[in-house]
Amino acid sequence: MNQDSSLPRERIWLAAVSDMLPLSLAVVPWGILCGSLAIQAGMTPFQAQAMSLFVFAGAAQLSGTSMIGASAPVSTLFGSTFVISARHLLYSVNMRQHIRALPLRWRLPLGFLLTDEMYVVSAAHTERTGTFCPYFALYTGGFFYLCWNLATLVGVIGGSQFDNIEEFGLEFAIAATFIALVIPTIKDIPVAVSVLVSALMMVIFTLIGIENALLIAAILGMVAGFTTESLMPKKINTESIEQAEQTEQTANRSRETEGE
Repeated sequence: MNQDSSLPRERIWLAAVSDMLPLSLAVVPWGILCGSLAIQAGMTPFQAQAMSLFVFAGAAQLSGTSMIGASAPVSTLFGSTFVISARHLLYSVNMRQHIRALPLRWRLPLGFLLTDEMYVVSAAHTERTGTFCPYFALYTGGFFYLCWNLATLVGVIGGSQFDNIEEFGLEFAIAATFIALVIPTIKDIPVAVSVLVSALMMVIFTLIGIENALLIAAILGMVAGFTTESLMPKKINTESIEQAEQTEQTANRSRETEGE
């Protein structure tokens, strides 16, 4: 598959776990919150755990749990889940270039395990090594899946023991996780502008009380980043210019030789 895949599986597994461990620990409070809120919303322990086993999407699970507890219409539930998880379409488009040549038995599990955390860690590994390793992506996604379900199980078990667990501030783990994911990706001005505009608009829209504040803020952030990149002067590829000059000089010498 590539050079990295030829390494011993144990080394790939250890590297994957080492890279994913900090993010896995960071979402433990988030998973506990998801499990406990599901119990308090009226779900059975099996239903609460099944959300993590089969849905495996923290933000969508929290939103869905809240709407289920409030007896929201199914259409609203699915619509909100689609909006919250729409970013995964971008992840999948980017990863397609690496996995489209893989057999279906690879694409299905990688698609299911594709989360913000798995995408960021796998993309960083690909950029660092210069090759995409499907085993690394599978191991990071699988390890995160295991940690998430264990954290949810703790929340399910403790959900009936603690009332108003949301008052403990565990939801801050959500913000902390996404901050840890976003900060390393800010490497140029357009991305920085996009992040700042999205964050500022989200705060303003939330204070005003606008519905779908997250979606609107994200769109405005993308527009701001795209506009900034469009207005910036294009970088000159010096290597291409040098190659063109060398080619022109070679051609001139050839014409001079032919003239003689």
